[in-house]
Amino acid sequence: MAKRILVTGGAGYVGSIVVDDLLMRGYRVRAFDALVHGSVPSLLLAWGHPEFEFIHGDVRDGDACRAALRDVDAAVHLAAIVGDPACSRQPELAREVNLDSSLRLLDDSASAGVERFVFASTCSNYGRIDGDAYATEDFALAPISLYAETKVAAESAVLARDGLVACCLRLATVYGSSSRMRFDLTVNEFTREVTLERELLVYGEQFWRPYVHVRDAGQAIALALEAPVEQVDGQVFNVGHTAENYRKLDIVGLLRERFPQALVRFVPKDEDPRDYRVSFEKVKDELGFRPARTVPTGIDEVIALLRSGLLGDPYAPKYTN
Repeated sequence: MAKRILVTGGAGYVGSIVVDDLLMRGYRVRAFDALVHGSVPSLLLAWGHPEFEFIHGDVRDGDACRAALRDVDAAVHLAAIVGDPACSRQPELAREVNLDSSLRLLDDSASAGVERFVFASTCSNYGRIDGDAYATEDFALAPISLYAETKVAAESAVLARDGLVACCLRLATVYGSSSRMRFDLTVNEFTREVTLERELLVYGEQFWRPYVHVRDAGQAIALALEAPVEQVDGQVFNVGHTAENYRKLDIVGLLRERFPQALVRFVPKDEDPRDYRVSFEKVKDELGFRPARTVPTGIDEVIALLRSGLLGDPYAPKYTN
């Protein structure tokens, strides 16, 4: 019988992609989500699949999580308050969801006999890197936001946990189309503003970030679930491609190639604690991860989506966290 995978945050921007991908790979999938952003159509494709199950629940609810873990072979933990702004607005909630609930879910997974635990973390954990260095997984972590602090603390527990095979995936900043679309992500937001002929305000255009398409992030999660135990147990993997490190200025340049008349205003910002380039050689060499998409192709994808009319109002609250 196919293995059953629990995906927390399964209705989200990344989670809905992961759910569909795992079903296509032949797994039984149980999605667990609080639907804090309201009803979304992100799981409608999965709904008719005979091996799909949905549980409406909050990761802060220990009883609900323990019920969701019954007869589960592996857990993919995506549920989180994601990003610096969202965590800053609700710091207590962020700690409860991102750290306290993650620690409890980890313990409960081990107690339930879950074989493998994949924790979604972030490259934001590197904070700021001076000079031309690219952060590898061995770099010292320097979280400078509550979001990154909670992820670093949860990572430590995941990597120290006995009783199940556990690994951490530090995702680059995601972009691209998803059935739970978001426009509060840099590439998607910039593309929306320029495509719809709005003025694009860019803060700190000189600072670096790595990027990865949401579907490629889903592929990396599947690879972590399927890799031999000795390759992933207690390991951390940066998820992205080394060539996909960009400054905001570079993304604006890509957009201006497509929209030469784009209205862009750069807002001076001399300090930004998040300024980092990341190496993704480990995930390529050890898990065979090779992203199929790049930021330029992702921009074209989002432009086409915006022009299709499928989204209705792309400024609607449902398209942001």
